[in-house]
Amino acid sequence: MGPGGEEVAEKLAEAGLNVVGIEAELVGGECPYWGCIPSKTMVRAADLLAEGRRIPGNAGSSVITPDWVPVARRIREVTDSWDDTVAVDRFVDKGGRFIRGRARVTGPSTVDVDGEEITAEKALVLATGAHAWIPPVFADIPHWTNREAIATETVPESLLIIGGGAVGLEIGQVMSRFGAKVTIVEMGDRIAGAEEPEVSEAITGILRREGLDVRTGVEIVSAASSGGTGCTIRLGDGSSLSAERLLVATGRRPDLAALGAAALGLDDTAHALPVDTRMRIMPGVWAVGDITGKGAFTHLAVYQARICVADILGQPIAEADYRALPRVTFTDPEIGSVGMTEAEARQSGGDVRVMSEPIAESARGWIYKSEGLIKLVEMDGVLVGATSMAPSGGEVLGLLTLAVHARIPVTTLKGMIYAYPTFHRAIDSALWS
Repeated sequence: MGPGGEEVAEKLAEAGLNVVGIEAELVGGECPYWGCIPSKTMVRAADLLAEGRRIPGNAGSSVITPDWVPVARRIREVTDSWDDTVAVDRFVDKGGRFIRGRARVTGPSTVDVDGEEITAEKALVLATGAHAWIPPVFADIPHWTNREAIATETVPESLLIIGGGAVGLEIGQVMSRFGAKVTIVEMGDRIAGAEEPEVSEAITGILRREGLDVRTGVEIVSAASSGGTGCTIRLGDGSSLSAERLLVATGRRPDLAALGAAALGLDDTAHALPVDTRMRIMPGVWAVGDITGKGAFTHLAVYQARICVADILGQPIAEADYRALPRVTFTDPEIGSVGMTEAEARQSGGDVRVMSEPIAESARGWIYKSEGLIKLVEMDGVLVGATSMAPSGGEVLGLLTLAVHARIPVTTLKGMIYAYPTFHRAIDSALWS
């Protein structure tokens, strides 16, 4: 009963079905307790520090003294101290029955919950999400996942982060701004590897200028604990890195074996469950969220949940379409992207044109130099992909997501009027570049 499962359970209960919701951890899942909400509380606090440091030379003078105590306190407020009573009560008040336990599928309509068999007469919905994947080299030494990083009451003096994706970059920049010496180690050839190469280059430069040590194309030979919570890793070039804390941010994977996917005749070693465009796995069985392999995002899980609910109730709804799936990495500046990258578009074989514009060219008047870019990918005359790397880049992404989703011709976008001076005006500049 993470975001997707909770949406399904509540909507079906509201519709009058007899719904049983099963959750081993917290109703609401990763997002409100260890992901989206508390992490953005951290990000906002770190952004305030950065803004304060920009005052000298622009608006007066400032002395900035980072203090994690109010941040930790606020995180406990927004997570209800990791208590899901409110969420459970909300579901029960809608008519659902809640079971705290771990379910295992035993057949197309049955699950076992700690010895109790539950039979579904109409629908079995699987929404068990994913868990942090820890490479074997780090399994036996003290380490943080995103959960421990979110819940920490102190900032370590030094933090070694394995993985240059969204989690590693967001937490790394936050901890650095609060005084930690941060090193990010990415085994791939660039951080933010899912984004456009220009974005990876830009965010690497920004983080390094802020004092973070960013290592890419790194082979990790061994890892060992040191000094209690500390760690030391040895790299393929013979060098080593040590830190007071180790954060492993190497992605998330579902556990289909523990779920009992084999009882449905499915491969329980796979990284996702196969679903059609109405979230069906087979007659009577649906799945939503991370375990579908379409993207590990709260907004995607809720989107799929609405389709699933409509299908179970026999209501009309548009089938799943992932062409315009947006994502945002909440670094400073934010990195928003939707649709195809340039490389993906060129691989598809269409007539591709790429347009790009630095954000600074269209956001004059800000008291500090704005870093980032707008990149647009056109194929056969239609916008099929876009990136907005900018302060509030996630907000700028809204217009671009609509354009990709609605297959808006680029000629139509070029005919619009864009407010000046705004970050989103860089879209106009890019279109005419």
